[in-house]
Amino acid sequence: MSIPFSRDAITRSWHPLNWERFAPLDDPSLDYVSYYGIDFAARLPRLEHGFGYFDAAGHTLGIHVWRPPSPKGTVFVCHGYFDHVGLYGHVIGHLLEKGFAVVAYDLPGHGLSSGPPADIDDFKVYREVLEQCLSLARAHLPKPWHVVAQSTGGAIVMDFLLHHRFDADEAPFDQVILLAPLVRPFKWGTARWLHTLIRPFARSIKRVFTINSGDPDFLDFLENRDPLQPRRLPASWVTALKRWLPGFERATPVPLSPVVIQGDQDETVDWRYNLDIIRRKFREPRIHILEGARHQLANEQADYRERIFRIIDDCLNVPERAAGPRA
Repeated sequence: MSIPFSRDAITRSWHPLNWERFAPLDDPSLDYVSYYGIDFAARLPRLEHGFGYFDAAGHTLGIHVWRPPSPKGTVFVCHGYFDHVGLYGHVIGHLLEKGFAVVAYDLPGHGLSSGPPADIDDFKVYREVLEQCLSLARAHLPKPWHVVAQSTGGAIVMDFLLHHRFDADEAPFDQVILLAPLVRPFKWGTARWLHTLIRPFARSIKRVFTINSGDPDFLDFLENRDPLQPRRLPASWVTALKRWLPGFERATPVPLSPVVIQGDQDETVDWRYNLDIIRRKFREPRIHILEGARHQLANEQADYRERIFRIIDDCLNVPERAAGPRA
C-alpha cells in the first residue's frame, strides 16, 4: 500500500487544539485531510477547520472541529471500532452543509490517537475521553449540542448517559442519534467461547474484513487503501468488552429518548438483543429499521445514506429543501 501521508509527520508537529483561534493546517495535515476527503474548508465558504490534539485518560487524541460562520448548533460525531474520523466524511459533510459546527476525535488506539492499535484496557477510558472533550468544548461551541454515534461510539455515548443518570434537562445533548449501536456483538456466545480459548495463547488474532456495507468502493478502500486501519483484533479489547457489558446491562434506566437507526442485515452487532436492552434503558427510543442495510451505516451505499440523513434532519429540525450538490 502506498501511504499518501505521514502519520508520524503529523503527530511530530501538531499542537493542542486552540478552541478559539484555529491555526492553519500544515502540509502533512493537509495531505491527510485531502486523502480522506474531509478537507471541507477548501470547499465550503468561510468554514473554519481546527485540527490538533487534546489529552484525556492518559491518551493523546487527534481532534477536528469544523465551524461555519453562524452555526445552528454543534454535533459531536463519534466513530466506531476500527474506524477513525477520516472515514466519516459523508456524515460530517452533510451536517456542515446543514449549518452545524461539527466535533470529531479519534478514539484511543484509532486513527491518529495514541495507544496500542484498536485496544483498550477498560471501556471507562472511552467514557472519560468523551467527558474531557465535552468539558473542553463547553465554552467554545454553540448550543444546542447533539451527537451522532456509530456502533462502539454509540456504546460510549449510552454508557456516558447511563453513568451520569442524566435526564432531559441535565444531558449535554438535545438529540442523541445512534447508528447501529453496540451493546453485544453478533454471535456473542461463540465469540466469548473463542476468546476464552485463545486468550492464554495469543494476544491478538488477524482481523477479517467483513462485508459490513453495501458500498463496494468503501469496502475496497477499507481493506486495501486505508493506512490507518488496524489489522489485528486484540484479545484484551474483547476482555474489556466482557467486563463492561454486565455493568451496562445492570445500569439504572434514564428518561432520555435517543433515535436509533439500525440495519436488519447487520452481522457485526447482535442488533435484536441490543434494541431490547436499549428499550429497557431509555424511555421510548425512536427506532428506525432499514431493511437490507448492513452495519456501517455511516458508509452504507448512497440510497441508505440519504434515508439516514433524512432521519437525522428530521431529528435536528432541519427544513427540507431542494437537493443540490453536496460538499
